[in-house]
Amino acid sequence: MKKFDIPSIYRSSITTRVKDFQNRMDPRRRNFSPTILDFGPVEFIVPRHFGFCYGVQNAIEIAYRTIEENAGKRVFFLSEMIHNPTVNSDLISRGVRFIFEPTGKQIIHWDDLSPQDVVVVPAFGTTIEIQQELLHRGIDPYTFDTTCPFVEKVWKKGIELGEDGFTNVIHGKFNHEETRATFSHVSQKSPAVVILDVDEARFLADVITGVKSRPEFIDRFGHKSTAGFDPDRDLQKFGVINQTTMLASETKEIMEILKAAVTSRWGTADARIHYADTSDTLCYATNENQSATIEALKTRADGAFVVGGYNSSNTSHLVELCEAVLPTWFIKDETEICSGTSLFHFDWRNKKKLKSENWKPEGRDKVRFIMNSGASCPDSTLDGVMLRILGFFPGSADPEKVIARLMEGNS
Repeated sequence: MKKFDIPSIYRSSITTRVKDFQNRMDPRRRNFSPTILDFGPVEFIVPRHFGFCYGVQNAIEIAYRTIEENAGKRVFFLSEMIHNPTVNSDLISRGVRFIFEPTGKQIIHWDDLSPQDVVVVPAFGTTIEIQQELLHRGIDPYTFDTTCPFVEKVWKKGIELGEDGFTNVIHGKFNHEETRATFSHVSQKSPAVVILDVDEARFLADVITGVKSRPEFIDRFGHKSTAGFDPDRDLQKFGVINQTTMLASETKEIMEILKAAVTSRWGTADARIHYADTSDTLCYATNENQSATIEALKTRADGAFVVGGYNSSNTSHLVELCEAVLPTWFIKDETEICSGTSLFHFDWRNKKKLKSENWKPEGRDKVRFIMNSGASCPDSTLDGVMLRILGFFPGSADPEKVIARLMEGNS
């Protein structure tokens, strides 16, 4: 896999070396077993795949190179480059300004830009409409483009579907930057509708089979579909593509639900005429991180820490997987851990921060935590959390000795 030039501030003495060790022991990425870091009174269970993915590393390399090579120029990002507060705060400290908030609210007007300004497209990509607006103002949106290659792969597949006469059903969060971009790109070639989850997939299946009516479709999906979308016409032929950070298992389940609806209506023999197989659009990194998390959850643990930005979709899905099995705390960094008894963590479902007590089990000879992080979380941030936790366990081994022991035991 390609090596990226990542700023040293995002590397770390524990996490980065664990990743290097994992990659050396499993160069073909086939072993999903976690790594155990034994500090004595506390053990950390580290999934095989976690943290910065290919697309995020690509975006960070391009972003920091762009800033370095354009000293003296104004540098704007269309929105947060990735959903991580540590990275975005550092970019702001280097003079970067964001044109849009993640919600889509514009905070810098187009008239404030000039052709001499540098505008960087974030990893989520952007819409056709914004690309055209930049071109109209003499700014090339492709010169400084950090769009994830796997997001672009989804766009390509969606456009191919449209050219073949298929509608695009997009599994994603309608207001997420990536889904807005995907919707814009694929709707140039075909009708499109966005569905959030399995419940909405079942509703759409009922529309396909005639259980739900056209007015019911409009009421549920009218604001999440292309103008003039007619379910009677536009769901005759379709394929499913996805926001790359969604739960891969959920996307697969949605595909099965909708394929079953097609079979129910048109029969098995004609299913291929009406339903396109698009399983190849699932992001390998999202799939790997989620699969590695599921494997780590098979190991006995007292709780899980999942570290990442609170508006990070892929991170929230790792939290979802963990909290189904054991106590889980979604935190942005080590500052959320107040003491050995209390911490702040994020409720991703209700979008609010909570304070919890007694996160540290008492009366145990050894406490075990799964330590995980989202695809946009720097290694250094996860290190900060681990070191903060170790501070509440007197007698914990020195991290250097633990890493050395790990290397020696598997040399």
